[in-house]
Amino acid sequence: MAPQLATKYVFSLAIKVGAPIVAGDLGHGVRRIIPILGGEVRGPGIHGTILPCGADFQVIRPNGFTELEAKYAFQMEDGAVVYIENIGIRFGPKEALDRIARGEMVDPALIYFRSVPKFETGAENWRWLMQNLFIGAGARHPDRVELDVHQVL
Repeated sequence: MAPQLATKYVFSLAIKVGAPIVAGDLGHGVRRIIPILGGEVRGPGIHGTILPCGADFQVIRPNGFTELEAKYAFQMEDGAVVYIENIGIRFGPKEALDRIARGEMVDPALIYFRSVPKFETGAENWRWLMQNLFIGAGARHPDRVELDVHQVL
């Protein structure tokens, strides 16, 4: 019998984002690039700074279903740099998705926003991030993305 799955909250990311860069309609959706400007990592015994590098590369399908692929890095208090590649999806009622696209605030409960963050680092005390699976639950705000990261046990 396989072990039961459970999750444990690890930390939150508050990711400051810039204005979208729109590459246009690809025929199967609109490509947008959302610059990552910085932010904060915080959790029990964890604190770091999101570096002003990287972006979220999105394809927004005609029905509003959004594929997300964010790549950026953060630095922990001890100086360790952690690279993150975060693949996810966002979907909800059309009117709520339209409001997000216009940069308006939307109740996060209306939107299904989940992701699978993958981490890389050479720092020995943070290598456990590479040796576990994680799930993210997110909320999009006009100027930032809030993502709670949970370890799959």
